[in-house]
Amino acid sequence: MNFFNFFRRKSQPLRAVAKERVVVTEDAVTRIRPDGVHESVQWADLVEVGIITTDEGPFSEDVFWVLLAADRKSGCAVPQGAEGSDQLLQALQKLPGFDNESLIKAMGSTSNARFVCWRRETQEIART
Repeated sequence: MNFFNFFRRKSQPLRAVAKERVVVTEDAVTRIRPDGVHESVQWADLVEVGIITTDEGPFSEDVFWVLLAADRKSGCAVPQGAEGSDQLLQALQKLPGFDNESLIKAMGSTSNARFVCWRRETQEIART
């Protein structure tokens, strides 16, 4: 096969690759990993929304939503590129006091950093 025949070969169809997904419902946010593992946080338990950025982009995922539950040990981390992340952003921006300026700073970050975009008021935690 000569050099030009390489370009004439029929392209092979790409195999489907499992992708990260996030599902936003009235009750919860659930991340579904490609290996089938689910991470979830109930809206009623949500106490903090943050963003972690890394210096590994643009060829690797480098922006992650971090949703923490009241115990501060559970929740979910959602890659920005996950299927459904647009719906997640829309839902998060509806939280009272969501800090869009922190969101903008995070999206412009190219280093390892953490940004807090929302925290539940202390009085609200006591009521839940």
